[in-house]
Amino acid sequence: MKRIYDFGRRPSARNYTVADLKALKGSGRKLSMSNPANAAELRACVEAGIDLLVVWAEQIEEVRQIAPHHFAGVGSTWAQFGTLPEIMDHAFEMMRKGGDMYYTLRSYDVMEALAKEGIPVQSHIGLIPTFSHYSGGLRAFGRTADEAMEIYRTLKRMEDVGVFAVEAECIAEEVLEAVNARTSIVTFSLGSGKAGDVIMSFVADICGEASEESKPPKHAHAFGNVGRLHRQIHEERVAALNAFHSEVAAANFPYPQTNISMHPDEKDKFLEALEKAS
Repeated sequence: MKRIYDFGRRPSARNYTVADLKALKGSGRKLSMSNPANAAELRACVEAGIDLLVVWAEQIEEVRQIAPHHFAGVGSTWAQFGTLPEIMDHAFEMMRKGGDMYYTLRSYDVMEALAKEGIPVQSHIGLIPTFSHYSGGLRAFGRTADEAMEIYRTLKRMEDVGVFAVEAECIAEEVLEAVNARTSIVTFSLGSGKAGDVIMSFVADICGEASEESKPPKHAHAFGNVGRLHRQIHEERVAALNAFHSEVAAANFPYPQTNISMHPDEKDKFLEALEKAS
């Protein structure tokens, strides 16, 4: 654990710092990364020893309550803001609230502007679902030499503007292995093999829960079967609600043991008083 001041200038500590992640290059050591979507998943990641977190903007304050010392990336979606000042304001807000790096899909100019202000910038290469229109749909990247070279050129361009880390999604493993050795950028491999400095996977995929797509992507490997438990909970919930509905319809519920009764002899006193009052 490293003692630091966070970007909001509060004394704190982190399991990993920006410098630690940069030092992963060539070390052979791999870190784990995942994306808890709520407090329960966040606690599970912490208890399981997941190294790095990536979360939505609305989660960062909760992250700092539940996982005060975990390295956590946060950012904005491509269409969330329209102008550089809006993006810059959001980035500073996220860093003030405890973020450790800021994710953006925007232009090189935006990346450079953020980096020049001292913000650790994370971007994205390979399959970028938001830009799947341009790539002809969801698919792998780097399977041809030309496309592999384009990945390398993109990575070096990001390096030139000060990008600190990238999510490398669905890139041929041989390509990421080759380019990762030729860049200072920290790579988070999502479906791009073992060559990344950090190995990333989604909580839902790891735990065997429902995918946001019709079926999990090729790179998703379930280490558990939480989906089975969700289905069981749903079935139990439906059965309980059905039984409740049936008992109400049959005039059986509420049951005597669930009702509240007056104290002994109080009913007669009440009815007598009621009769006189009416």
